[in-house]
Amino acid sequence: MTSDDLPIGRRVARWRARRGMTQQMLADRLGKSKSWVDKVERGVRTLDRFSVVQDVAEVLRVDTSVLVDGGARPAGAAGAVEGLDGLRAALARYDTCRTGPGTRPPRGELRRRVEHAWLTYQHAGYPQLVRALPGLLGDAQRARAAAPADDGADLLVQAYRLTASVLVKLGEADVAWLAADRAMAVAGDDPLLAAVAAIPLGQALRASGRGGLAMTATLAAAHRFASPVPSDAPPQELALCGTLLVEAALAAASCGDARSVGELADRAAEIAERVGDGHDHHRTSFGPTSVELARVAAAVALGDGGEAVTRHERVTGRSTWGRLPVEHRAAHLVDAARAYLHVGDLLRAGRALVDADRTAPAEVRCRPVARTVIADVARGGPAPAGVAYLATVVGLTR
Repeated sequence: MTSDDLPIGRRVARWRARRGMTQQMLADRLGKSKSWVDKVERGVRTLDRFSVVQDVAEVLRVDTSVLVDGGARPAGAAGAVEGLDGLRAALARYDTCRTGPGTRPPRGELRRRVEHAWLTYQHAGYPQLVRALPGLLGDAQRARAAAPADDGADLLVQAYRLTASVLVKLGEADVAWLAADRAMAVAGDDPLLAAVAAIPLGQALRASGRGGLAMTATLAAAHRFASPVPSDAPPQELALCGTLLVEAALAAASCGDARSVGELADRAAEIAERVGDGHDHHRTSFGPTSVELARVAAAVALGDGGEAVTRHERVTGRSTWGRLPVEHRAAHLVDAARAYLHVGDLLRAGRALVDADRTAPAEVRCRPVARTVIADVARGGPAPAGVAYLATVVGLTR
């Protein structure tokens, strides 16, 4: 089903998820009840007044036509990042693998480019990465086609994972889902590669409002890959399993399933204690600190701002906080700003946004979810100077 075919309630649900809002948050901003939002999204209640559609579109920061007929892109969407069209086109190509073997890039060079792309991602260099990925994808596809018996599959899965991850950041969840699905296809029957590919698959499904599917996919990959005797598993394997459990917990949070969030996060925390902090196995940054950051994000998704704020202030006081990639820290600070908004603390929400921008500007200026938080802080009262500046930079008006 294309976006044009979706009923209006499904479109509301999809854009709400893309903006990082819970049903309660959307209801509060509309002056409605959570039950009203739930009924609209399920199609039980129709949006039959255009004035109401306009109000919903304004809160979701999309044109009314996006909700009515799916025909326009959201106002201020991440399409402003130069090169996204080229990345979409690279994913739409199916002829690259038929290029002759003589064009295969040297494997060592390709691996160095993949490593550099990961460093760019972890430093939140999203505009640069978007421009580099089409060429990297094409070369990784050619390398895989020319020598399927070597580690070309690993490099191609990584290229697709990078592509899906940055597309999720930029609010392009459906295209990210395509990239993640390609990664799963390349992984095939390899349990390790399938586990790696399931990470962006879970992220893309959750970002597109399909939390139940995300939870199923990540748990299935974790159970398939997990060692029969976990105590004997190497740290690299444990980090993958733990990351998949974290993704499943976040998916459960997006579904409002607090019980599953607690169970899955606790399981991930047990694994994290065995892995420890300060590692980056399979580019996951998995460890006790990252699990705590995930608990904050889950609490925000569940609407528990008090719990999220308490955990945030505790975890950022750890010495291990500063050892995480800047992308991870900045993304967490945006989550923290959302938590402070939940408890009505606009000042600290603004400070978290400014700190996030100082840590990794693209994490704030390129991500739709961050723009939503900036708009909410700016609307809440006299905006701190730093937030007013960010609102101007990202093109928001009060």
